[in-house]
Amino acid sequence: MVNGFRFRPGRLGTLSVFALAGLIFWLSFQVSQGNNIRTDDSLLQMSDLVRERARENAGLESTAVELRAEVEALAGRDSSVDPAERRRLDELGRQVGLTELTGQGLTVTLTDAPPDATPLVPNVPDPSPNDLVIHQQDLQAVVNALWAGGAEGVQVMDQRLVSTSAVRCVGNTLILQGRLYSPPYTVSAVGDRDALRAALDAAPALQDYQQYVRAYGLGWRVAEHGSLTLPGFDGSVALHHAEPSSSEAAPATE
Repeated sequence: MVNGFRFRPGRLGTLSVFALAGLIFWLSFQVSQGNNIRTDDSLLQMSDLVRERARENAGLESTAVELRAEVEALAGRDSSVDPAERRRLDELGRQVGLTELTGQGLTVTLTDAPPDATPLVPNVPDPSPNDLVIHQQDLQAVVNALWAGGAEGVQVMDQRLVSTSAVRCVGNTLILQGRLYSPPYTVSAVGDRDALRAALDAAPALQDYQQYVRAYGLGWRVAEHGSLTLPGFDGSVALHHAEPSSSEAAPATE
């Protein structure tokens, strides 16, 4: 005891606990800078970011469609194009997918296998997770086969494909022209049904896909239509390309 004060180890332990807790709270504040760490965008999973951007793109696309309609209405009011030229423009629009298209055709539906799928045929190894889901290459193979079969127009999910369309997947989700989709995936085409089906059957990539259909139960269905209508593409068809930076230093000359 010193000057009536008795040293107690228990008090020292309590003070240490409070000091450590204070240090932890201070470090947490410095890391989050006052933000909620759990909701910090930098910590979101990639799939969450993709979905967030897809929602933003959907809103912007809706606004862009309205503005394009206003521009086209104004252009039509002020245009001096003669009827023959207008018919030619309409035909070009039909060929590139900007106008509605109706005719016979078919729809291909691709679906993931059950996550607990087991081999359906003998002497087949147990599947890995990648064997049970639809991949980008599968969708691209269907689209390419339909074009090869003479399709007049192709639609993936609810969107018409044009020359600038790109079928891309992130994980097990499809991103098409700024929109996000999950399986089952549908691909529809207008054209001669026999020719389209023959092209699907002849595509090597789809023959490989059929092996997984038989082995593990991946979904594959082809439905024929006597009359099928594809909507016209209502997005931008402008081409974008990279350009050298103007700030790049010019090469030195002697």
